[in-house]
Amino acid sequence: MEKNVATALFLFILLCHMPEKAEGQALLIPSVSTNAMAADSLSHRIQGSITLNEVEVEGNSRKTGLMRSSLNAINIGKQYIEEHFSNSLMQSLAKQPGVKAMAIGSGASKPIIRGFGFNRVVVAENGIKHEGQQWGDDHGLEIDQYAIDRAEVIKGPAAIAYGSDAIGGVVNLQSNAAPRKRMEGGMNLFTHSNNESIGAAGRIAGRKGRFWYKINATSIWYADYRIPADSIQYYSYYIKLHKRRLRNTAGHENDGSVALGYEGERWNTSLRVSCVNTRSGFFANAHGLEVRMSDIDYDHSRRDIDLPYHQVNHLFVSNHSEWRWKGGKAEGNVGWQNNRQKEFSEPVSHGYMPAPHNTLERSFNKNTLSANMHALQMIESNTVHAGVHVEYQDNRRGGWGFVLPDFQSLQFGAYVSDRFIIDEDLIVNAGIRYDHGCIDIKSYKDWYKTPVSDGDSSYIERSANIHKLYNSLTWSVGINRRIHDFMLKANIGKSFRMPIAKELGTDGINYNIFRYEKGNADLKPEESYQMDAGITYNHKMISAWVAPYVNYFPNYIYLNPTSEYTEGLQLYYYTQSRVLRWGLEASFTCQLHRSLEMNIKGEYLYARQLSGEKKGYSLPFSTPWSVSTELRYTLPADEPSKGGFAAIECEIVGSQNEVVPPEEPTPGYQLLNAYMGKNFHVGRNDLRLVLRCDNLLGKKYYNHTSYYRLIGVPEPGRNFSMMAAWSF
Repeated sequence: MEKNVATALFLFILLCHMPEKAEGQALLIPSVSTNAMAADSLSHRIQGSITLNEVEVEGNSRKTGLMRSSLNAINIGKQYIEEHFSNSLMQSLAKQPGVKAMAIGSGASKPIIRGFGFNRVVVAENGIKHEGQQWGDDHGLEIDQYAIDRAEVIKGPAAIAYGSDAIGGVVNLQSNAAPRKRMEGGMNLFTHSNNESIGAAGRIAGRKGRFWYKINATSIWYADYRIPADSIQYYSYYIKLHKRRLRNTAGHENDGSVALGYEGERWNTSLRVSCVNTRSGFFANAHGLEVRMSDIDYDHSRRDIDLPYHQVNHLFVSNHSEWRWKGGKAEGNVGWQNNRQKEFSEPVSHGYMPAPHNTLERSFNKNTLSANMHALQMIESNTVHAGVHVEYQDNRRGGWGFVLPDFQSLQFGAYVSDRFIIDEDLIVNAGIRYDHGCIDIKSYKDWYKTPVSDGDSSYIERSANIHKLYNSLTWSVGINRRIHDFMLKANIGKSFRMPIAKELGTDGINYNIFRYEKGNADLKPEESYQMDAGITYNHKMISAWVAPYVNYFPNYIYLNPTSEYTEGLQLYYYTQSRVLRWGLEASFTCQLHRSLEMNIKGEYLYARQLSGEKKGYSLPFSTPWSVSTELRYTLPADEPSKGGFAAIECEIVGSQNEVVPPEEPTPGYQLLNAYMGKNFHVGRNDLRLVLRCDNLLGKKYYNHTSYYRLIGVPEPGRNFSMMAAWSF
């Protein structure tokens, strides 16, 4: 299989880098940061758009035309990320309706879009799908949020352009935007009070003629974070917390990236190399009650990182190239990612396993090669899009613990779509895609013997040799209709997702999320039939939109909690069932005064299993309904570089009683947040100061999507954050 993969990648890379000849005058198009030059993104940039520093909801009724897609999408600028900065990228973006962050400790998080997370959401950076260990349930995204120029969140299925894993949505990140000045850059200094984090992010960029460069560096150090509780309960034991700190949750992160690019009249290209390196502790008691017998003094320092802890290094090399001709464009992306994760724990005997000789419990070394090419051509009222994509992964494990087997996978996909303009107020989109994938999982046996029923002992096989082939045909049809100040959009289609190695072959204890996980080699590809709609209204001082959606899964894959215990932890196993999900997001904005704005946002999700052992119940870790109201005052200023703002937000989250036994319900809560910022123009430089306070009243509450909720750990308490962003 390796020989075929190498041949396919070589031919594909060669194809991606063949220059195109064009006749006539070139049509200049800005750089595209999407994973695929999807129908919505490319045609949008050819026709023109409005770039906002804040948030742009796609589909607003403007004569310049943002009717580019039948999908619901939000564009987020760098200024918004700075004003809403948090401990991780997804926590900074989580204020948008339908977008949540599943936090792991205080320094990492994963995206949740409309209740979907993990491998049902695609994260793409500069045209390449980000591949860690599918963000493991206890690991976050390995992305430097301070190197991001722009983010786009697509809510809803986008399988035509992105293939498998795009059932829930897409987070598109652009970090290779070309600088416009001979030299520019800046420095961000930031801190958080709850975990006493201190961080700095610097960047410098410039251009000479057609050539440009960009350099980013970020360093963050944080201590054990505080919670509004003196103790927690774990397996009927009360564990006292020293000074209300969750012991051993400190960590640090060091990131760096370098990008070089060239911009010609008809051809652009850029090469970017980035490295994200993190090390953080796991809450000591998460690995069980052994901490009571440990020789480690976990309360000695709030900044040290003791066992258990993990370290992650993500190296990402990517090339993005574009070719333009009259009425058309092509884009090629090639990338290599190396994701190395190591988990360390005290070497103690467990069950039939003797005490190991070192502290390396688990290690994973995953290499991913990706290549894709996409093109569009305008033909009268049609914009035809086509693309192909190939990806190869190889993962090797190590350490004395087991949860994820060695595996190799290969995926290939091709699509074609058309955007037909009937008139300026009516547009129809349609597309079809074919995907083929295969995965090979290697056998693994314990390194120690376990007694069997006949009195003998043997090396237990945790994972068998598995070879799976998957094929799928997906489709989508959408329509955009503008009627005066309203814009209506609807999309129906089919999506699919290949089972990943973890779902097929895992078999072991995942201490950090308090459970024993068992895979299922008989899982079928997950399919989804969906309908997604949106209604947007803009008139004078009022802007509003509502986006309902519905998903039907004939064979939804999920990790089913049971009342059984294996090796001392609750058993979860992967299974499939028919599932119906529906929900909506809504937003209402009113300009009360020239400087005062009110914004109300909300979301709701309903999920029900229609078959299987848990028929009639919801899905584990389903997000509850929520509503937030924000009042924002903009300081009057002669020019934007001297402006400022002050805002207060009230967030209400409902109780989640729709659970899957033996999952426990989670009570609702209300939070009060406040933030303000001021811009200063100093000579030729700009300085922005931002001060935030989350959970202003120090409320004790539980997040239903948090794994720490399972052992009674509430969310962090009051947190003051401050950032100084200087740019030149």
